[in-house]
Amino acid sequence: MTRRSEQTEGKLAQMAIDVVAHTELTAGDVARLRRLFDAEYQQGFGEWDPDLPYGYAPHDLHVIARQEDEVVGHVGWARRAIGVGGRELAIAGVGGVLISDHARGRRLGEALMNRVAETMADAAGIAFGYLGCREEVVAFYIACGWTRISAAERSINRAGQSVSDPPGQPLLVLPVGYRLASWPDGEVDLRGRAW
Repeated sequence: MTRRSEQTEGKLAQMAIDVVAHTELTAGDVARLRRLFDAEYQQGFGEWDPDLPYGYAPHDLHVIARQEDEVVGHVGWARRAIGVGGRELAIAGVGGVLISDHARGRRLGEALMNRVAETMADAAGIAFGYLGCREEVVAFYIACGWTRISAAERSINRAGQSVSDPPGQPLLVLPVGYRLASWPDGEVDLRGRAW
């Protein structure tokens, strides 16, 4: 995948949104992303590692907002085949959603999530976007077109151990190649770490 960039409009006119494959991140990209993530999470989780970010799964693709050569926003996703209610689905697991303090309040998160949805559709073969989040941000994702589901979820936790969570935790899906009604009932097996 090639590196693509576009200028955003309106309040975001001074920002560019780049789409960068994980394998194409430059040393400068990694340093800028580390500054963004560590400003938010270093005290509680240590230094950001692009290949195992705070113990979560890495991303195949990064959607990065830049302002004056600084990274001010990020959303990443990775393609994976997961099990849902005995079926296998190709999903894009989304994580690393973060906007810097000084870039918040300008609808940058929405712009990034819209661009992420476009990249998932462009990638072909992805049935749904999938993410887990904190309860406080569910409304944001719903406003971006995602739908909350109720399912038990099995995954590998940040410490590398297999865990099962009961239904009720915030899990959301975004139809990409399938209709929302085709999301199967049953337990979700991420077959690896969450994003």
